[in-house]
Amino acid sequence: MSEAGKHLLVVEDDPGLQSQLRWCFDDYELNICGNRDDAIAQVRKQPPGVVLLDLGLPPDPGGVTEGFATLKEIISLSPSSKVIVVTGDHDRENAVKAIALGAYDFYQKPVDPELLNLMVGRAYSVHELEEENRRFQLQQNDLPLKGVIASSPQMFKLCRTIEKVAPSDLTTLLLGASGTGKEVFARALHDLSPRAKQKMVAINCAAIPENLLESELFGYEKGAFTGANKQTPGKIEYANGGTLFLDEIGDLPLELQAKLLRFIQERVIERVGGRTEIPVDVRIICATHQDLSTYITDGRFREDLFYRISDITINIPPLKDREGDALVLARAFLNRFSKENSRPLKGFSPEAIKAIEDYDWPGNVRELESRIKRAVIMADNSYITPEDLEISESETEKQPLNLREVRDEAERKAILRALNHADHNISEAAKHLGVTRPTLYNMLEKYNLK
Repeated sequence: MSEAGKHLLVVEDDPGLQSQLRWCFDDYELNICGNRDDAIAQVRKQPPGVVLLDLGLPPDPGGVTEGFATLKEIISLSPSSKVIVVTGDHDRENAVKAIALGAYDFYQKPVDPELLNLMVGRAYSVHELEEENRRFQLQQNDLPLKGVIASSPQMFKLCRTIEKVAPSDLTTLLLGASGTGKEVFARALHDLSPRAKQKMVAINCAAIPENLLESELFGYEKGAFTGANKQTPGKIEYANGGTLFLDEIGDLPLELQAKLLRFIQERVIERVGGRTEIPVDVRIICATHQDLSTYITDGRFREDLFYRISDITINIPPLKDREGDALVLARAFLNRFSKENSRPLKGFSPEAIKAIEDYDWPGNVRELESRIKRAVIMADNSYITPEDLEISESETEKQPLNLREVRDEAERKAILRALNHADHNISEAAKHLGVTRPTLYNMLEKYNLK
């Protein structure tokens, strides 16, 4: 039985030797070719980990011209393949030339199955190590930002924005639903800024009781209130020289909004019960899941403060709008929690993968992380199932995978948008879509949109 993925290509025109090698390497996924054209076609189809290449190939079985040409083409097509050239007895000169052209090693006939198997196994180990290192490097390079796991164009665009904004000292407002990772992006802004070596101090404006929030932010003097036994700096002072992250700023009481506005404008604070102005140098990052424009209209948030905290506004999309990210994140969480809990899980069942892709994730990344963590503990089998994730079929919206279904769904949505833009005027909608009226009528009938 061959090991999955252990591909070995043998390029040898001698039928007797082909048979011997087939027996010798029965633990590999073996392909045998007798000439250059077949060998190159096989490399294009499935790049092998190791190639055993006889230099004497037709139409020049007595020479090495065809063998060297094959070697060059294999290395060009699949640089990661380890090519072991097989030469005639006492043909050391051509073996050395093959190494100079990029071959991994050489073996001189006659064939000793045990020794050759050992050589191929060693070559394959080197190939696997190099591939593992390459994958690791790609993973590092593919991470858009430290701490951010994503593959969607929406998130890569967002990360490029973070990289552009980070070096500045502009006050930045992060907007996004709960669980989208606002604090992760705040941390990225700090880590990529000139203040990275200083502190980043975070405070959740919704998590601290209103009567304590002012002293938590601005600090207090001894005797300022009952229990104030000593002078205590606030979070803003602690962040001096670094970054202050005000999470859920939409929940900041109106009285404190005025005091925060003065600080942002003048960059000085006064502790509770104090009279001394204390200068503070911080970069301010704010975040909220609230609709601040509605809050301003309702009189719950100061418009002047909004403009002060939003020199740059960055919108973080919900997980459902990040193409493919749910599955990428799910696999990352599964690997992490499997190791933490010593559960050797192999992955997700096909049904679980579909459930992850189709589920709406109202709680965003936080909900996904929580469900994976629970599933790792509760799973009875080697693969996570929808039942382990507690996602029922009624909670998922079917997403088409078939290309025709995807195309039809896209056309249907485009037609509906065009009709809405044209106020259901067929001629105008046809112009928007770039089709004729008869074509649009046919499409309306096709998609039952009459």
